[in-house]
Amino acid sequence: MKLKTNKKAQRFTINDLGTIAIALVVAAVILGMGSTILEKIQGIQTVNGTAFNSSGFGLAGLSTMAEFIPTIAIVAVAAIVIGIILVFFGRR
Repeated sequence: MKLKTNKKAQRFTINDLGTIAIALVVAAVILGMGSTILEKIQGIQTVNGTAFNSSGFGLAGLSTMAEFIPTIAIVAVAAIVIGIILVFFGRR
């Protein structure tokens, strides 16, 4: 039994670039707002208290996630470029 696949759904197109850009901007805004909130919370807590340490761990986690945004953007754009090249040069 052979499964049918939708070939159009498997390719990235230049139209996907806008959606990916919006998703990256939304992710950056969420990370920025989360960091701001955690920083404000940490500023009013007792040093080395549970809430202070928890918010510190949250800030460290958000910082680590934010470091991956440029890598994700590069991979997404590369996938679109490779998809476009395959569409134009892969025709028979």
